[in-house]
Amino acid sequence: MLSSRKFFLLWMLLSLYAASAFSQETILKYLSGTDKDHTVSWDFYCTAGRNSGKWTTIPVPSCWELQGFGTYNYGREKAEQQAGEQGIYRYHFRADRSWAGKQVNIVFEGSMTDTRVMINGRQAGPIHQGAFYRFKYDITPLLKLGADNLLEVTISKKSANASINRAERQGDFWIFGGIFRPVYLEVLPQAHIERLAVDATAAGKLSIRVFTANTGKGYTLEASPAEAGGGRRLAPVSTSLAADSATLQRQYAGVHLWSPEFPNLYRVKVNLKDAQGRVVHTVATQFGFRTAELRPHDGFYLNGKRVWFKGVDHHSFWPESGRTTSKAISIKDVALMKEMNMNAVRMSHYPPDVHFLDACDSMGLMVLDELTGWQHNYDDSTGHRLVREMVIRDVNHPGIVIWDNGNEGGFNRHLDGDFDRYDPQHRLVIHPWEKFNGTNTKHYPTYDYLQNLALYSNEVYFPTEFMHGLYDGGAGAGLEDYWNLIRRSPRSAGGFIWVFADEGIVRRDKNDSIDTHGNNAPDGILGPHREKEGSYYTIKEIWSPVHIDQPYIGPGFDGRLPVENRYTFTNLDQCSFRWKLVSFGGPSDRGVTPHTDAEGAVTTASAAPGEKKWLDLGLPASWASSDALYLTALDPHHREIFTWSWPLHSPADVMREATKPSAPSPVRMIPNADELIVEDGQVRIFFSRKSGYLEKVLRNDSLLSLSGGPALAGRDLPLQKLDYRTEGKNVVVAAAYRGKDSWLKTEWTFAPGMPAKLSYSFSQKGEADFMGITFDYPEGKIAGMRWLGRGPYHVWKNRLKGLQFGVWDKAYNPAVTGESWQYPEFKGNHSELYWVNIKTREWPFTVFTENRNLFLQMLHTPDPQGAGNRHTTVSYPEGNLGFMHAIQAIGTKFHEAADMGPQSQPNTELNAPGEGVLWFDFR
Repeated sequence: MLSSRKFFLLWMLLSLYAASAFSQETILKYLSGTDKDHTVSWDFYCTAGRNSGKWTTIPVPSCWELQGFGTYNYGREKAEQQAGEQGIYRYHFRADRSWAGKQVNIVFEGSMTDTRVMINGRQAGPIHQGAFYRFKYDITPLLKLGADNLLEVTISKKSANASINRAERQGDFWIFGGIFRPVYLEVLPQAHIERLAVDATAAGKLSIRVFTANTGKGYTLEASPAEAGGGRRLAPVSTSLAADSATLQRQYAGVHLWSPEFPNLYRVKVNLKDAQGRVVHTVATQFGFRTAELRPHDGFYLNGKRVWFKGVDHHSFWPESGRTTSKAISIKDVALMKEMNMNAVRMSHYPPDVHFLDACDSMGLMVLDELTGWQHNYDDSTGHRLVREMVIRDVNHPGIVIWDNGNEGGFNRHLDGDFDRYDPQHRLVIHPWEKFNGTNTKHYPTYDYLQNLALYSNEVYFPTEFMHGLYDGGAGAGLEDYWNLIRRSPRSAGGFIWVFADEGIVRRDKNDSIDTHGNNAPDGILGPHREKEGSYYTIKEIWSPVHIDQPYIGPGFDGRLPVENRYTFTNLDQCSFRWKLVSFGGPSDRGVTPHTDAEGAVTTASAAPGEKKWLDLGLPASWASSDALYLTALDPHHREIFTWSWPLHSPADVMREATKPSAPSPVRMIPNADELIVEDGQVRIFFSRKSGYLEKVLRNDSLLSLSGGPALAGRDLPLQKLDYRTEGKNVVVAAAYRGKDSWLKTEWTFAPGMPAKLSYSFSQKGEADFMGITFDYPEGKIAGMRWLGRGPYHVWKNRLKGLQFGVWDKAYNPAVTGESWQYPEFKGNHSELYWVNIKTREWPFTVFTENRNLFLQMLHTPDPQGAGNRHTTVSYPEGNLGFMHAIQAIGTKFHEAADMGPQSQPNTELNAPGEGVLWFDFR
């Protein structure tokens, strides 16, 4: 006989075994791959279009157009032009014998659009209609356990439901057919938890609504919450289960709140126990303690603090795979948003992949999750079903703070109350573009509209689309004026820039070129493969939560900088700052990396959100001997917030240091009937007697085709006077021009052993897109440039922020923003020029300036081919090489520049005359 001790131990082991036999989590068996990079081949037949009419294979998940099948369609095409091919899929899988007595669901994360599912020749349930939503069927009675099973799926790209075609297929985005998200089996015990809906408030109250199936009398629920990643465990909570749902509730103290600045996450495991206390099913979900609320006539609040959405609209897509993405892409996209100092993202115009929401939760972005309906809405029965599918899938994501019911008129108002049925948090429901529910989210406001809102509107305003980023307009261009006004407005809550990335797809039928469907989709801050446009850096500085407003550093600088804390939850002493003093090489030096003279950390003073303080850098006494100061701010997670930079010397000081005299040769004038020729050693400079302009330069009889200037930019002024004279060993060539409302005076001085000095002054009345002087040089002979100034991107008058002062080197490229993606673009205006070495196919030459805030106009940015209007194209002077005192602003797809605020207005002469000094080194 067993001793009592041995009997007890045996009984304990059997009890543990029995408990483990009953305790189980949901089994997931993937039938497809998990993302665009991990796919499974299924048999496939396409009914029309490319590669149709034959059985072959296709990777799943995928969009069949991107795999060479069917027809490409963009949503804004006429309905009769949109293809309606079907895709027929077949896949064999084995059902495990151990699934006997369990419930097996087949789950589709997303397929476009009408989806009929057959298992072993029998239909699994009603045809699912609606592309972007998770749906499932209980296929338990259809399976053959321990044997081969045939899955057949028929996808109709065009829905039999007219409202779905209007809501999903007539939107301003690409329309793709196919099973574009994963497919898997979900194996559950008969008695199981179907889903959880969590409400965790900033006050520490946790409420979990648990929905169960096939549970009877005596079942109980137990929840065990803990900090995600194995942190502190919270006290468990349990309750009996009297029906098919129950609520678990408990108040906790000292919880860490979720916010974009500190995305603290918790994980709760919920056990379903039978009458004997055995765990029969376990489900876990991630959540965060936080409270998101709209306060009418006031603003949007998170955890009791007013927040401004620094947001962007985001499509789920990748050029080679369409709507089929990956967790890696989601993490990359969210990381890029965080790098731009964004704190929010709006889904446009459909619920995203779950892994994108997971990345927002863990990395810290507030989310507006959107029901599809681009200017057209679902009918009632379809809409009620799809709201349920969207909300029950996404309800536990703490990042989601608002539900969007459609977009720009695509609102079915009968659905507004549905969101609260499935969301115990009762998050705000909005109609993007409309005044609704205490909000005004009007798209693409003018600057004047925002000013009037501040005076007269009562709704909380946040445009769910603004600063439309078509080509190179919008996004960062004009943002500073808008953002300053938004922050001053009493009832504002920020806004969402349209859009994150150009939605360009690789066309397999067009030699793998990228297609943005004309001007419908090249409207991103980034290119299709996330290439960074100049606006990326502008947004990064304007939306920096550490704000430093110090335009210049002069000789009297005391080592302190004014700093404002624009965080919501972060004290500046939780951030860190590092400074660096650097020196640069000259135009003839190789490489662009600056030399670090000294660097150090800053002792950061406490500054609460909203406070302004002085940041004492503690620089060495020798700081003024360096060329530039860099200051980098890092957030509490050690990510760069922004790096500011300041030159420490004037352009005139740099010019004097860099332009050392060479061995002098006599300078002499050689006049003839048509030209004035200045000979300076081996260099001869030719001036036209007719125009007064420089015509060409010869060095050792080698031609430099610089000509046509200096001309007053944009003005055709007649020459009044051209003369020359000698001043000691120097030769001077002077010209004067005068028109009806403008004049220009120029004076070239040629001194032995020195570069040629050009002094000029000008005046012009009235408004102008640009002001300055220009020359001509053949574009085809330009190979690149190396310059000291702010770079490496070109700028607009209303997009000057975000760049660093330094030495930059850029090879020629013909990139057109949004039509080709070789960034940074070569052409355009470049700011805060000190000097530029222009590399040509003839021979290089260098130009220095003595002026602060001079712009280098390098050629003309090409007009986008599909613009449709002139808002995102700009005019240039006739000359293609300019030294500009004022430059052009750029507009957006919907507004010309003048509608976009103070920085976007045309230029007017302030203090006449404008003056400048340039030095041309042809040696």
